[in-house]
Amino acid sequence: MTRDQITYLVFGIVLLASLIVDLGLLSKKNKKVTIKQALYQTFFWVGLALSFCVFMWIENGQKPALEYLSAYLMEWSLSIDNIFVFILIFSAFSVKEKHYGRVLLIGILMAIVFRVIFITVGVVLVEKFHWILYVFGAFLVFTGYKMFTASDDEEFKPQESKIYRFLQKFLPLVPHDGDGKYVIRENGKPAYTTLFVVIIMLAAIDLVFALDSIPAVMGIVDTKTPGYEETARLVIYTSNIFAVLGLRSLFFLLRGAVSKFDYLQQGIAIVLVFIGIKMLAEHWINQWIDKQTQVFISLGVILVCIAGSIFYSIFMRKEGVPADVSDESQ
Repeated sequence: MTRDQITYLVFGIVLLASLIVDLGLLSKKNKKVTIKQALYQTFFWVGLALSFCVFMWIENGQKPALEYLSAYLMEWSLSIDNIFVFILIFSAFSVKEKHYGRVLLIGILMAIVFRVIFITVGVVLVEKFHWILYVFGAFLVFTGYKMFTASDDEEFKPQESKIYRFLQKFLPLVPHDGDGKYVIRENGKPAYTTLFVVIIMLAAIDLVFALDSIPAVMGIVDTKTPGYEETARLVIYTSNIFAVLGLRSLFFLLRGAVSKFDYLQQGIAIVLVFIGIKMLAEHWINQWIDKQTQVFISLGVILVCIAGSIFYSIFMRKEGVPADVSDESQ
């Protein structure tokens, strides 16, 4: 077996074992998740992701390990944006707190399947048509600019979204949770509850976020060096899946405080613009800076921008935003 195949095997075993632990011990049905439990679960998933980074360093070398860490941090920071939208979805459909855990788990597992498909298609396209990276780069610069200048008044409304209207048009929906069920029978016919709708929306929304994050990860990972393609795919898959799996515990940990990160969006936007410019100027950058150094620079920029925007959000509050805004969102 090659080193990459060994890493895939270890990743699969760790992932399966972790999901069994999560399902069996950390995700009791119809049970509320406390802040303390969420903290333990967050430590579990982050610790697991960082441990895998160490394993990758030992097994595959420094470069893929640092690429993995950069990509994981990029995805993890973007997850906080996901959480804010998830809160809006749960609120809009009046989901009971005891159902949060299972609904999030199923939605996230579906999101992983969609991401694997999306990444596979994206990687194949990049390998066959390298110029697509320049399209991704331009898209990231545009997305970063729009995110940086976005108005606070622009709020996602789940029941007015195209996803919900599509479900409403083609499926018989009922305005209740079916006492924890996803599909019930009414008048002898199947009907879909609000929990089913929420699961589909969670997976679909995550895929929308992936339209930004996956091209960004491709801008971090070296996808052009001959003979490195398999390792690049390994880095992209594993960093994405670990970041998404930690999303559920992060939701319970941050749902009361996520709205306090007023400037996180700007920090993420700067990172997206940086990666987009890096992709567009790659030909000239490669002439002056080697790939190893580029990985260090990308990791440094991500850490500085994300950590800086979080700390700035803690100590500075946007004008006109009340101190208890996060409490109102719960």
